[in-house]
This record gives sequence, structure tokens and C-alpha cells, in this order.
Amino acid sequence: MLPIDISILLGKAGGYLVFFLIGTGFGVSLELAGFGDSRRLAAQFYLKDMTVLKTMFTGIIVACLLIFLASGIGWLDFSQLAVNQTFLWPGIVGGLIMGVGFIVGGYCPGTSIVATASFKIDGLFFLVGTVLGAGLFGETLPSFENFWNSSFTERYLVSDWLGWSIGATVFAVILMALFMFYGAEKVEEFFRNKGTGKAFSWKITRRSYIYGAATLVSVAALIWIIGQPDPIRKWKIFESQYASQLTSKAVFIHPLEYVKSNNESSIKLVTLDLRQPKDFDAFHLSGSENVTIDNLLDAKVVARFTQLPPQGVVVLIAENDSVSIKAWQYLKVQGVVNLYILENGLHNWNSLFADKTVEGKPINLASPQAGVLKLFPQNAYIPKIKIGTKKHAGGLCG
Repeated sequence: MLPIDISILLGKAGGYLVFFLIGTGFGVSLELAGFGDSRRLAAQFYLKDMTVLKTMFTGIIVACLLIFLASGIGWLDFSQLAVNQTFLWPGIVGGLIMGVGFIVGGYCPGTSIVATASFKIDGLFFLVGTVLGAGLFGETLPSFENFWNSSFTERYLVSDWLGWSIGATVFAVILMALFMFYGAEKVEEFFRNKGTGKAFSWKITRRSYIYGAATLVSVAALIWIIGQPDPIRKWKIFESQYASQLTSKAVFIHPLEYVKSNNESSIKLVTLDLRQPKDFDAFHLSGSENVTIDNLLDAKVVARFTQLPPQGVVVLIAENDSVSIKAWQYLKVQGVVNLYILENGLHNWNSLFADKTVEGKPINLASPQAGVLKLFPQNAYIPKIKIGTKKHAGGLCG
């Protein structure tokens, strides 16, 4: 199942080679499209040449359709794809600044590299300015850090913002893109015919455009009809990919490892208790949250756990392991990383800690201190927790 980690599959050298080839191919594509010429790029803002808009929107909608069609039919796990972090208001301000720079300089960072590779002096100057500007931004960030983080969200999609389904959002994006394509074509035609005496027409003159638009709309409608798999369906699709972690007990942690992690400042521990409310009220670990399986099927609830910082660890507690396993399955396929199950729930908790004292004082069973670990041999458990992080997207124009 996709995505595939190229670095693991081909090794670090092989991964770098693939990345280099992709980057080179992208640069060649930009050059062939004429994006190494600042005059052509700047013409976008004077409504004379809309190649940039048409090319970028083509890339957006093709990727959009392929991603969500593959996700809908179970070929791709979308939750594992890196999505750029959202800095809403800083992004808007930065976009305005970059837009002005684009108009004045004629390039964006990516196209300035293409122009530099073609030995264009204006591209080189723009690239140097980009590097210097990025360095200046990094050095001055502490002075406006509050604003920079004022509207931060980890993974926030247009569908989340609109409150629509993925399918409905894809369909709307395709319609918007087609409207933009049509508008771009007609704007170019207007300025091309201006002063020539040729008649301007609002009609679509090429049948290939109509066939292409019909294909895009049909695929978008298919994505909407199929829908994106819910956690139950996703587990059936990706069971072979993750089941070994359960059968090998690789994600079942010992109570002592829980205590150790809970007392480490470098780890942000989130404990989800799946027991009945009456059992939770009778006794629960400090800071734990009482949730149900149904809660974990709600994407809005789970979003909080997918957006934990890199050191975040989620631990599941249940009356029996079968409940914990089901919860683990649902959270795993929704993109929660660093996800573990407390072995045997709280059944062994009292018997393990109830008769122990630290410095002559009874242990707080709801939150045992780190000192309790010294009462057990070092090989009392096998450490299982390994902090892993999602890969973040990035790019010069990202």
C-alpha cells in the first residue's frame, strides 16, 4: 500500500537519487513550459499570458483526483501523506509579500532556480535575494513569533475548513479550476485580439476542452460517490500492513514503562481509558481521559491526537485487550503515531504497586513517581516505546 518510504526501500543513497531525479524532472518541466523567463511569468499579472495559472491548476487538480481516487479505492493511505502545516494569517501576509516580489522580480523561488540553471542573471539575483530573505526571516522570527503562531494548525484541509466531505470538496475544486481555465483562456483571447479587429467570442472553441472538462467532472463525481473509507473499512484495507505490530506484541507496553514515560519531561503522554464510566470514576490514572470506541470513529475527536507534537505518545487502557486492540486499529489507520496499549489494562496495576513504598511513603497509585522504578530489576520489562514522527511536507513554493 502507498505511500512507500523510498529511503527504506532503496537506502539513503537510492532515496537521494530518486529525489534528485524528481527535482531535475520538475525543473526541466518548468523550463520547457517557459517558466525560466521572467517576462512570461510576470505577464500573468498583466493578464496577457495565463500559462502559470493554467499549469499550476492542472498540477493541483491532477494530483487531487489521483490522490483521493486512490484513497477511495484503497490503494493509498491518505493519513500517511505529509500535509504542510497551516499558519493562516502569517501565510496570507507572506503570500502578499511574495506576490509583490513575484511581480517586481518576475520569479518565485522555484522558477528562479530554473532560470539560474539556464544562466540567466536576473534569475541568479532573485535566487540570492530569496536566500538572503529566508535568512533574514529566520533571524527575525523571535520578534514576531506570537503572530507567527497565532493561527497555527498541524493538518488542516480545505474540507475541514468548509465542514464538507472530501468528495464534495474535490468536486468543488474541480469546478473552480474549470472556471479558472475558462476565464484564463478568454482573458488571453481578449488581450491577444485587442487592437487586431478580430471578433471576441465567449464560446468554447475546442472540443478537446469540453471532453477534458467532462472527464474531470466525471472522475470528481466518482470520488464523491465512492467516498473516503471510514476507520472500519480502512482497517480492512490496511490490516496486512499493521497487524504484525499487534501479533508480535510490539505495541503492548508494561506498566513500568508507562510509569517511566509518564515521568519523563521529554514525552507528552496522552492516556485514553476505554473502560466503563463507573469503572473510570472508581479509579483512573491521573490525566487520563475516558473515551469510547465510538468517540475514536469521529475524525474531529481523533484530529487532536494526530496533531500531537513529535514527542507525543498515546496509550490505550481497556478492560480487556480486545477492546484496546480495536481502538488501536481505528486510531492507527487515522494517522495517529506513537500509539501503544497498556498490557492487561489496569488488572495488574494494584498488584504491582499497592504494597510498594518509596522513601517510606505509600505510592500514589494514580500517578506513581519515577522512584518506584528502582524497586524493580532493570530487566523487569522490555522497552517498546519508540518515538517516531510524521514527515512534513516542504518546498520552495510550498
